[in-house]
Amino acid sequence: MEYRELGKTGMKVSELGFGASSLGGVFHAFDEHRGLDAVFAAVDAGINIIDVSPYYGHYKAETVLGKALKDIPRDKYYLSTKVGRYGKDGVNTWDYSARRAKESVYESLERLHIDYIDLINVHDIEFQGRMEGGLQKVIDETLPALHELKKEGVVRHVGITDLQLENLHWVIEHCPEGTVESVMNFCHYCLCDDKLVDFLDFFEKHNVGVLSASPFSMGLLTERGAPDWHPAPKPLVEACKQAAAHCHEKGYPIEKLAMQYACSNPRIASTVFSTTRPEAIHKNMEYLSEPMDEQLVEEVRNIIGDQQRVSWANT
Repeated sequence: MEYRELGKTGMKVSELGFGASSLGGVFHAFDEHRGLDAVFAAVDAGINIIDVSPYYGHYKAETVLGKALKDIPRDKYYLSTKVGRYGKDGVNTWDYSARRAKESVYESLERLHIDYIDLINVHDIEFQGRMEGGLQKVIDETLPALHELKKEGVVRHVGITDLQLENLHWVIEHCPEGTVESVMNFCHYCLCDDKLVDFLDFFEKHNVGVLSASPFSMGLLTERGAPDWHPAPKPLVEACKQAAAHCHEKGYPIEKLAMQYACSNPRIASTVFSTTRPEAIHKNMEYLSEPMDEQLVEEVRNIIGDQQRVSWANT
């Protein structure tokens, strides 16, 4: 396992991170005992950053993860969770107010059975961008509230997350230097979309650490293919199917190539993926222990062709 500095936080995080969204049953039903075993397998494999959110499974992911964390020494992992995006009874809600942000942090601490949060993130900031006050509210209200908790030692570091890289750029550019210590972006450093590289110089200039998520682009880059609910446009879905078939013919699963590629850039501190299966942890660790087929990467990118960097709206 390779460990990389997350900006100027002092956190050295594993190149592969564990995403706990699956523990909320976000993608499909799962066996909770196997889900807990996946957390233990990740930590045993040297994965030291775990990412979750109250939104995943409408608080379920944090609750299930908390059951595992009770049995893991606190110095074995960094915990990343979020504020701003929630849900109840299957209905999504958003609240980026200072009051709710602080309440949310304390609620997460209780669900997770921990005393402090290593990295607290403002979740999917583009939703605040669509509401009254826009992204400026994140700057004026949400982030200052989290930094108050940082002064109190309740959280250690503060970040923001979003699918849209331009939103991350805007907030960093318009708030005091050092306010944003890290960013998490998803689906923009993978075989079908490497747009994140265009923003790395900017993030590094502002000492902002970079986390990437969803190396399989929410299922696009798998042999099983994208789920029916995937928001990607059909031409992109079809291009990724063709790429997966090509890799299959070569005897090189597209999941292997996708994971190797997503973790290949040392400027990205950690790439987060989610699973409830312990064997998936071991399989992906095996993938990372082997050299990446650079020629196959080029072949896949050629197959995807003009669908490269085609994205979609966050929902």
